[in-house]
Amino acid sequence: MPNIKSAKKRVLVINRRREENRYVKSTMATMIKKFRVAVNSDVNKAEKMLNEIISYIDSAKSKGVIHKNNASRKVSRLNLMLNKAKLNSSTKQAEKVEEVVEPKQEVKEEKKATRTKKEAEAKAETKKKASKKSE
Repeated sequence: MPNIKSAKKRVLVINRRREENRYVKSTMATMIKKFRVAVNSDVNKAEKMLNEIISYIDSAKSKGVIHKNNASRKVSRLNLMLNKAKLNSSTKQAEKVEEVVEPKQEVKEEKKATRTKKEAEAKAETKKKASKKSE
Protein backbone atom coordinates (compact mmCIF):
# COMPACT_ATOMS: atom_id res chain seq x y z
CA MET A 1 0.00 0.00 0.00
CA PRO A 2 1.42 3.41 -0.94
CA ASN A 3 2.43 5.83 1.80
CA ILE A 4 2.58 9.05 -0.21
CA LYS A 5 -0.66 11.01 -0.67
CA SER A 6 -0.31 11.38 -4.47
CA ALA A 7 0.41 7.65 -4.81
CA LYS A 8 -2.76 6.86 -2.84
CA LYS A 9 -4.77 9.07 -5.20
CA ARG A 10 -3.11 7.37 -8.16
CA VAL A 11 -4.25 3.95 -6.90
CA LEU A 12 -7.84 5.21 -6.81
CA VAL A 13 -7.59 6.54 -10.38
CA ILE A 14 -6.02 3.31 -11.63
CA ASN A 15 -8.80 1.22 -10.07
CA ARG A 16 -11.49 3.41 -11.60
CA ARG A 17 -9.90 3.25 -15.04
CA ARG A 18 -9.46 -0.53 -14.78
CA GLU A 19 -13.19 -0.89 -14.12
CA GLU A 20 -14.05 1.36 -17.09
CA ASN A 21 -11.73 -0.58 -19.37
CA ARG A 22 -13.19 -3.90 -18.24
CA TYR A 23 -16.68 -2.56 -18.96
CA VAL A 24 -15.70 -1.47 -22.47
CA LYS A 25 -13.97 -4.77 -23.26
CA SER A 26 -16.81 -6.92 -21.96
CA THR A 27 -19.41 -4.85 -23.80
CA MET A 28 -17.40 -5.16 -27.00
CA ALA A 29 -17.13 -8.94 -26.55
CA THR A 30 -20.88 -9.21 -25.95
CA MET A 31 -21.62 -7.18 -29.08
CA ILE A 32 -19.35 -9.41 -31.14
CA LYS A 33 -21.02 -12.57 -29.79
CA LYS A 34 -24.46 -11.20 -30.67
CA PHE A 35 -23.16 -10.29 -34.13
CA ARG A 36 -21.92 -13.85 -34.71
CA VAL A 37 -25.33 -15.25 -33.82
CA ALA A 38 -27.03 -12.70 -36.08
CA VAL A 39 -24.75 -13.57 -39.01
CA ASN A 40 -25.87 -17.19 -38.83
CA SER A 41 -29.56 -16.36 -38.53
CA ASP A 42 -30.29 -13.03 -40.26
CA VAL A 43 -27.74 -11.34 -42.54
CA ASN A 44 -29.67 -8.06 -42.80
CA LYS A 45 -29.81 -7.66 -39.04
CA ALA A 46 -26.11 -8.44 -38.79
CA GLU A 47 -25.32 -5.82 -41.41
CA LYS A 48 -27.05 -3.15 -39.32
CA MET A 49 -25.27 -4.35 -36.17
CA LEU A 50 -21.87 -4.17 -37.84
CA ASN A 51 -21.89 -0.36 -38.06
CA GLU A 52 -22.61 -0.07 -34.34
CA ILE A 53 -19.89 -2.55 -33.45
CA ILE A 54 -17.30 -0.83 -35.63
CA SER A 55 -18.18 2.49 -34.02
CA TYR A 56 -17.80 0.99 -30.55
CA ILE A 57 -14.47 -0.62 -31.44
CA ASP A 58 -13.17 2.68 -32.80
CA SER A 59 -14.18 4.49 -29.60
CA ALA A 60 -12.39 1.83 -27.53
CA LYS A 61 -9.32 2.31 -29.72
CA SER A 62 -9.39 6.09 -29.31
CA LYS A 63 -9.75 5.74 -25.52
CA GLY A 64 -6.69 3.51 -25.45
CA VAL A 65 -8.55 0.48 -24.16
CA ILE A 66 -7.36 -1.67 -27.07
CA HIS A 67 -4.47 -1.28 -29.49
CA LYS A 68 -5.14 0.12 -32.97
CA ASN A 69 -3.97 -3.08 -34.67
CA ASN A 70 -6.22 -5.14 -32.42
CA ALA A 71 -9.14 -2.89 -33.37
CA SER A 72 -8.45 -3.11 -37.09
CA ARG A 73 -8.07 -6.90 -36.86
CA LYS A 74 -11.44 -7.22 -35.13
CA VAL A 75 -13.16 -5.00 -37.71
CA SER A 76 -11.54 -6.90 -40.57
CA ARG A 77 -12.65 -10.28 -39.22
CA LEU A 78 -16.20 -9.07 -38.63
CA ASN A 79 -16.40 -7.72 -42.19
CA LEU A 80 -15.04 -10.98 -43.53
CA MET A 81 -17.59 -12.95 -41.54
CA LEU A 82 -20.45 -10.82 -42.87
CA ASN A 83 -19.25 -11.04 -46.48
CA LYS A 84 -19.01 -14.84 -46.28
CA ALA A 85 -22.52 -14.99 -44.87
CA LYS A 86 -23.81 -12.75 -47.67
CA LEU A 87 -22.10 -14.92 -50.27
CA ASN A 88 -23.56 -18.10 -48.80
CA SER A 89 -27.06 -16.65 -48.65
CA SER A 90 -26.84 -15.37 -52.22
CA THR A 91 -25.64 -18.74 -53.55
CA LYS A 92 -28.49 -20.49 -51.75
CA GLN A 93 -30.95 -18.09 -53.36
CA ALA A 94 -29.29 -18.61 -56.73
CA GLU A 95 -29.62 -22.39 -56.38
CA LYS A 96 -33.32 -22.01 -55.64
CA VAL A 97 -33.75 -19.82 -58.71
CA GLU A 98 -31.83 -22.28 -60.91
CA GLU A 99 -34.06 -25.13 -59.79
CA VAL A 100 -37.13 -23.22 -60.88
CA VAL A 101 -35.60 -21.99 -64.14
CA GLU A 102 -34.16 -25.28 -65.39
CA PRO A 103 -37.32 -26.70 -67.06
CA LYS A 104 -37.88 -23.47 -68.96
CA GLN A 105 -34.32 -23.53 -70.23
CA GLU A 106 -34.79 -27.04 -71.63
CA VAL A 107 -37.80 -25.88 -73.62
CA LYS A 108 -35.85 -22.94 -75.00
CA GLU A 109 -32.96 -25.21 -75.98
CA GLU A 110 -35.36 -27.54 -77.85
CA LYS A 111 -36.80 -24.57 -79.72
CA LYS A 112 -33.31 -23.37 -80.58
CA ALA A 113 -32.39 -26.84 -81.86
CA THR A 114 -35.42 -26.94 -84.16
CA ARG A 115 -34.72 -23.42 -85.33
CA THR A 116 -31.14 -24.26 -86.17
CA LYS A 117 -32.25 -27.30 -88.19
CA LYS A 118 -34.75 -25.19 -90.09
CA GLU A 119 -32.19 -22.44 -90.62
CA ALA A 120 -29.65 -24.95 -91.87
CA GLU A 121 -32.17 -26.36 -94.35
CA ALA A 122 -33.10 -22.87 -95.50
CA LYS A 123 -29.45 -21.95 -96.04
CA ALA A 124 -28.86 -25.15 -97.99
CA GLU A 125 -31.81 -24.34 -100.26
CA THR A 126 -30.58 -20.80 -100.89
CA LYS A 127 -27.14 -22.14 -101.76
CA LYS A 128 -28.71 -24.60 -104.23
CA LYS A 129 -30.71 -21.80 -105.82
CA ALA A 130 -27.65 -19.58 -106.00
CA SER A 131 -25.57 -22.34 -107.62
CA LYS A 132 -28.35 -23.02 -110.20
CA LYS A 133 -28.52 -19.33 -111.09
CA SER A 134 -24.75 -19.10 -111.54
CA GLU A 135 -24.79 -22.11 -113.88
